[in-house]
Amino acid sequence: MSFLDISEDTARGTISFVVRVQPRASRDAIAGTMDGALKIRLCAPAVENRANEALIEFLSSVLKTSKSAVRIRSGEQSRSKRVEIFGVTRQQIEELLQTEA
Repeated sequence: MSFLDISEDTARGTISFVVRVQPRASRDAIAGTMDGALKIRLCAPAVENRANEALIEFLSSVLKTSKSAVRIRSGEQSRSKRVEIFGVTRQQIEELLQTEA
C-alpha cells in the first residue's frame, strides 16, 4: 500500500505534498496514492494551464478552503506537482484520502 508524503510547516501554517494529475478524465476525483503522491483525475485538458486551474479549484472545494490558499509550488508543466495549502492540517489531508479514495 502506498502512503502520502506530507510536509508540514507549522511556522507558516502550510501543508505541502505531491500530486499526480491525470487530465482529461471522465470526472474530477481523487484516485488514491501512487508512489507517495496523491493521484487526482481531472476533466480539464492539460493545455493553456486549464488542468492547473482545475486542480486548484478541485482541491479548494474538497478541502473547503479558498482558491487563494492553494498554490502549485513546482511542476506546473508536469503531471507530478508539489502543492502547498495554507490553513489545512495533515489530518484533514489524510481524512480526505480515506473518504475520497
